Amino acid sequence: MRTAGEPIQLLTIAEMKPSVMPQSTRSASLDIAYRTIAVEGVNIFYREAGPADGPVVLLLHGWPSSSHMFRDLIPKLADRFHVIAPDYPGFGYSDAPSTSDFTYTFDNLAAVVEKFVAALGITKLSLYVQDYGGPIGFRLASQNPELIRGFVVQNAIAHTDGISENLAPLARYWEDQGAENETAVREFLTFDTTKFQYMHGAAHPERISPDAYTLDQARLDRLGNDAIQLALFLDYRSNPPQFPVWQNYLRTHRPPMLVVWGKNDPFFTPAGAEAIARDNPNATVMLIDGGHFALEEYSTEIAAEMRALADRVAAGTYRS
Repeated sequence: MRTAGEPIQLLTIAEMKPSVMPQSTRSASLDIAYRTIAVEGVNIFYREAGPADGPVVLLLHGWPSSSHMFRDLIPKLADRFHVIAPDYPGFGYSDAPSTSDFTYTFDNLAAVVEKFVAALGITKLSLYVQDYGGPIGFRLASQNPELIRGFVVQNAIAHTDGISENLAPLARYWEDQGAENETAVREFLTFDTTKFQYMHGAAHPERISPDAYTLDQARLDRLGNDAIQLALFLDYRSNPPQFPVWQNYLRTHRPPMLVVWGKNDPFFTPAGAEAIARDNPNATVMLIDGGHFALEEYSTEIAAEMRALADRVAAGTYRS
């Protein structure tokens, strides 16, 4: 556990815990099931693995990705945890109703996830959030603190600290949705930007599968999906006013937390990780030499840190 005033750790791949799961005979719980469930008339696709009676870990993906971003992490947790990773409406393999048929706001995405959790009969879970998963997961946690057993934050902000200048076109779009600003934010929807999000700052680019950014782009390029993404770009302005609520949740409830951050992220800087740690003394912060999608490079090491956090929770040794 990181105590107050303790410096944040910067880990190299060699320093992170190499052991992920005990060597044993393959279990059926390691197999990933691909399922769909209707939530408020929208078919939500999700990946599921692990023992049905294991502690639930809910993985909430970032933008412009989907549950596919957790494809390497899930098998590294599924011997011990009941792992569930949904796609939001408009992403991955979930339905993508038009903007006239579905309200694409972060409030509504969080409501869908909350109803998804209830539909699966989950009453306790640990969260893993990245990028867009942050505003969705922090809404879920702050509105249902009794639901949360533990929290992993990976390159997702709850403070204005950590917002990079590279997101300035988004802020301008919030103020004025004119043609010039819309053209600027549409650059975020291009293949070059999607690939950039994966490759920029990667210490081990050879570990990043081109399948990841190619699939993301294929889903972005679906007819009508640009309107969905523009609606969410605009509604992202609803998140900063919620930051004080999420910060109060962190200060009040102090959930056992791992903050793992690709320090070379072009959009969310390490200041975002440091700010979370200031609010939650029960946060362990790990800065790693990676980018926005650090999980692409470090799934083994991140899984090991998650398992170590679970051990501390089980032993009751995480509290400040």
